[in-house]
Amino acid sequence: MKALMELAVCDRTQGSTTPEIAKKAQIPEPFLNQILHTLKNAGILRSRRGAHGGYVLNRDPEQIILGDVARLMDGPLAPIPCASVTAYEPCPSCPEPDSCNLRILMRSVRDAISNILDGTTLADLIKGRATI
Repeated sequence: MKALMELAVCDRTQGSTTPEIAKKAQIPEPFLNQILHTLKNAGILRSRRGAHGGYVLNRDPEQIILGDVARLMDGPLAPIPCASVTAYEPCPSCPEPDSCNLRILMRSVRDAISNILDGTTLADLIKGRATI
């Protein structure tokens, strides 16, 4: 998210290089390279080669949903697999998942995370208008 925030506020005609983003967002460059590659492959960023190369947003910040980015980078939003919508895995030690109090709680946590991130764009984040 930090890298996207940096790219959202830089000049979209110029873009920003990996070292510039790494310094501003305080992200180690090797790790940032992996992040940028994933975002580029998902169509969120595009890269330009050459002396004035770098990364730029491929979409307007208003079109980049934080929930989509979080799922892309980290996988399911659920804190435990049995609470996941997209990657459900039952707990081997739980005989009654439908009445498991831990699963019920973690599904509420997942829903809260999802509602906030899916209701917030990159533009909202950089303008301080995140939905809570």
